[in-house]
Amino acid sequence: MSGTNAAIAVEIVKTTASGVVRSATIFLVAGIVALAGSLTWAAERGNEQVLAQLGGLANAEGWDRFLGVAAQVTAAGGVLGFGVVLSWMVGREFADGTVAGLFALPVSRSAVALAKLASYALWAVAVAAILVVLLAIGGVVLGLGRVDAEALDGLGRQLTLMVLSAGLAVPAAWAATLGRGLLPGIATTIGIIVVAQVLVIAGTGAWFPLAAPALWALEPDEVSSGQLALSTLVPLVVGWATLVAWRRLQLD
Repeated sequence: MSGTNAAIAVEIVKTTASGVVRSATIFLVAGIVALAGSLTWAAERGNEQVLAQLGGLANAEGWDRFLGVAAQVTAAGGVLGFGVVLSWMVGREFADGTVAGLFALPVSRSAVALAKLASYALWAVAVAAILVVLLAIGGVVLGLGRVDAEALDGLGRQLTLMVLSAGLAVPAAWAATLGRGLLPGIATTIGIIVVAQVLVIAGTGAWFPLAAPALWALEPDEVSSGQLALSTLVPLVVGWATLVAWRRLQLD
C-alpha cells in the first residue's frame, strides 16, 4: 500500500469514528428529510403560513413541491453541514496540536491533505445517496404516489445538488489551513452561504459558481449546463490550493 493510500485509509477510519461527522450526517440527512416532509405535509393541508413561506413552490404539487422544498433546505443547510465537517477534518490538526506529528510521518503533508479531501468526498457522496433514498421513502409515506420518471428526475437533481454543495464547501479546508483552526473554515462556509443567497435574490446567481447549483435545483431551465459546470471549478481550484498550502506548511 502506497503512502497516499495508507493516509486515505487512516482518514476514512478517523472520519467514520468521529462524533462530529456522525452528528453532521444526522443533521444533513434527518434534518433535510424532516423539514421537507413537515413543510410539504403542512402545505398539502392548506396551511396559509407555510404556503406563504414556500413562495413559488406554493403552487406546485406532489413530488415537485416536496423535492423543491428539499432543494431549498439543502441549498443552505447542505453547504453549512459539509463546511463544518471539512473545517473539523482539517482544523482539528491545528486545534489539537497534532499537526506537529504530521511532519514526522513517512508521507508528505500534501498527501495527508489529499487523504483528508478524499475521505471527505467519499463521506459526502454517501450522505447524498442516503438522503436521496430517504427522500424517496418519505415521499411515498406522505402519499405523493409512486416514484415515477418525473420524481426520479427530481431525486437525481437532489443528488447532484448535494454533491455540488459538498464541493462548494471545499474553501473551508483552505481557510482552516491558512487560519490554522476550525473557526476560519466555519466562517468561510457561512460567508459562502450568505454571498450565494444574496446573488440568487439579486437574480445573478446563474453565473456565480457558488449559487448556480441551488438555483439549478429549483429552476433547471434558468441555469445552463455551462453555468452549472463552473461550480465544479471551485473544489478543483481550491482543493489544489489546499494541497499547495499543506506542502508549504511550516511549524511555528
